[in-house]
Amino acid sequence: MSVAYATYAPKGRGLAALGLGGLLLAGCAQEASGPGAGPVVAPGAAKPEVSRSVGVLLPLSGANAPLGRELLAGAEMALAAQPQQGARGVQLRVDAHDTAGPGGAAEAAAAAVRAGDSVLIGPLTSGDTAEAAPAAQAGRVPVLALTSDVAQARPGVWVMGITPEDQVQRLVEQARQEGRKRFAALLPDNPLGRAMGAGLQVACRDQGLAEPVIGYHSSAPESITDALKQLSGVGSNGASLPAGVVPGSEADTQAQPLPADLAAALGQAGNDAASAPATLPGGSASTGVAGMSASGQSAGPASLPFDALLLGDTGLPLKTVMTALSDMQVGLPAVRIMGPGLWAAFASKLGPIRGAWYAAPNPSARQGFVARFSAQYQHTPKPLVDLTYDAAGAIRTLADEGAQEFSPRLLTRPAGFQGVDGAFVLLPDGRVRRALAVFEVIGSGAEARMIATAPTNVAPQAAPAGGAAKTPAGGA
Repeated sequence: MSVAYATYAPKGRGLAALGLGGLLLAGCAQEASGPGAGPVVAPGAAKPEVSRSVGVLLPLSGANAPLGRELLAGAEMALAAQPQQGARGVQLRVDAHDTAGPGGAAEAAAAAVRAGDSVLIGPLTSGDTAEAAPAAQAGRVPVLALTSDVAQARPGVWVMGITPEDQVQRLVEQARQEGRKRFAALLPDNPLGRAMGAGLQVACRDQGLAEPVIGYHSSAPESITDALKQLSGVGSNGASLPAGVVPGSEADTQAQPLPADLAAALGQAGNDAASAPATLPGGSASTGVAGMSASGQSAGPASLPFDALLLGDTGLPLKTVMTALSDMQVGLPAVRIMGPGLWAAFASKLGPIRGAWYAAPNPSARQGFVARFSAQYQHTPKPLVDLTYDAAGAIRTLADEGAQEFSPRLLTRPAGFQGVDGAFVLLPDGRVRRALAVFEVIGSGAEARMIATAPTNVAPQAAPAGGAAKTPAGGA
């Protein structure tokens, strides 16, 4: 399979012709073939009977142009890969469209539909996806968007980013295998917290579990403590709360927003001082597990209304949450603590909740891709590049198998696709289920250890009678 290039320059933006990915990233001036140029066929390869263009919607001018060009290189790299042995080889062309500027995503999507692009990769953000979706859906062109905002998922528009829902689904699945059946959540009242809460409701519904109890809190210590007390049934009357959302929590106007892309956040190496929690009194090595005595025995309440608790905080609020858990003696073995994959960036500092879990891609899974990309472009790829490579790789896989169109029926095949970070499957409602590993916090300055590898089969489990409700909004 070979790749040819076409370009689209929105009126008044002056976008120069795009070159090959490596030349583009290296800042070379060589221009690629313009619109309408004939495709290039690899020497000795049989000329394919069918050619299809793949629209790529990215910021290719303005402040985000360097990122957009690197993401474009990821798509190019996947589409230019050698066809599988015996593949029938439908030829694919990259048709790049600039989304920069007000209304740029909508204009780019409309141009891609007019150009006859068979499928779209991008746009990058939640807002751009919302802008581009109407034109793409009107033209019946599938969209593989790069956002992590599950609220943008709908039939024909897939959310390729690693979502909070994906992480929570994996954690609930692992906790069920451990025997946990009663789930609760203590979450910040911000976009990330709301997305995780919605994900927990969907995960419990999908996996046939009782409705979880969810408490939202502001960053104020008293709000965190009050929410945990209500979850634990330690109210004025001492009664446990029914399933649902704990009342009385108010929006935290100072809360940090959901990261623009969770895949990028999960791929960061090392500790992030801005997001890492402050060290607790006594240090992580001596504090131990919340709710555990020095002998390792549970010192928690005799009976809690939950045996698994989902957290969503980072930074200083997480310190307050961990203190509240310790004061309330909530922890192992009575309660399995779980949290967001963002904890991967500072897991060595989470000693006070040693034994807590988070779900994230296995870092070793992308090593081969990183090596190939680095050899071609002389630098390591940003984590976001995984998404454009995966999206383009799914299209290339279908083309290698002889597909001449990329319909929702083919894109949502139960077998799914193999991505940079592991297997993934596109669901009919626009969600993307990704295979994530589960990691356990060790503390004492040590990195988390992987306790469960990413599953090879990520096809969704059958929903219980009545089916699962559509995922509520919430995301980036």
